Amino acid sequence: MPESLPAQLRSTDQLQQAFAAGLGGMLDADVLGGFILVLANACHDSVLFERLAPSLRAAHARWCERFDRDDPLALNAAADDVEVFQRVRALGFDALPLTDWRDVGSWRLQFNALRALRPPRNSQARIESLQRPFDGAGFHFNKPFLRREIFWEGVLAGIPLRLLYNKFPFAEMHGLLVPEPDACHAQFLTRAAHMIAWNTLDVLAPALPGVGLGFNAIGALASVNHLHFQMFVNSAGGYPIESGAWRHNGGQLDYPLPVRRFDDPAAAWDMIETLHAREQAYNLVYRPGLVFVVPRAMQGSYRQDEWSAGFAWSEIAGVITLFDKDAFSSLNAQAIERAYRQIRPQAV
Repeated sequence: MPESLPAQLRSTDQLQQAFAAGLGGMLDADVLGGFILVLANACHDSVLFERLAPSLRAAHARWCERFDRDDPLALNAAADDVEVFQRVRALGFDALPLTDWRDVGSWRLQFNALRALRPPRNSQARIESLQRPFDGAGFHFNKPFLRREIFWEGVLAGIPLRLLYNKFPFAEMHGLLVPEPDACHAQFLTRAAHMIAWNTLDVLAPALPGVGLGFNAIGALASVNHLHFQMFVNSAGGYPIESGAWRHNGGQLDYPLPVRRFDDPAAAWDMIETLHAREQAYNLVYRPGLVFVVPRAMQGSYRQDEWSAGFAWSEIAGVITLFDKDAFSSLNAQAIERAYRQIRPQAV
């Protein structure tokens, strides 16, 4: 594989080893937020959990003891991290479930118990515009406390990039890819950012089969207004949106949302620019040499089912994260497809 790639990204094996080693190092740093990030990543991957379980168990006991004696490390931890830890403690370490999976018709469900413990996000907040100015006082990926959550940063294909762990992952090898982080770009796609995503995958694809990027526009469940893509590396298969059965991939079936597949970045950009002009919300799924562009209803403009935590890029692509075990066990394809119809845009 090209020596120009950083060592962590030269093969799937090297990525997995570096990913696990970085999580182990975060545990050694002994910060509550780091413990929660490692725990959530381990609970999403059974191999990682088996590797890290002894260290996680010891760290869990250590943090329980610190809270019991009002240790300053516990008292001064971030409020969100304290809230999540107390929920973890109430469940008990041995009762923490690993992410569970279930196929329903054309769709894939995941029950992600650790992600369910994070402070709730208002996925039904009404959004009126695709564009907001970057807010340096708000949350962004240059915050000093996030330095420990960086998996890798450097220059790839001439562009400064930062790849952070996702604190509550819902995809394999899930990271947050931030282009030109110090430029403080808002979460609004430009032609240049679109080409960064396209070219980054071209560079990574020979070394990392299964690599891809997801993108949530503002109004399509983006939760951080700092330009980023969500990177993943599938070990096998792909997302349902990639199935050859769908008409957008040359098949005979209509996807429940309007999907355009492009293998030309310029043509894809033309459509994205049209969506911007119309203030039309959308999600993107990039693969090497192609992108799926999916217009959808603006966040907050439709009724969301009680079982749903919101439809972002992964749900739009057919993999649906659930926080309720009963819903995970009982949801059928008809209910899922009805939810898709609720977020179809009025016009494209």
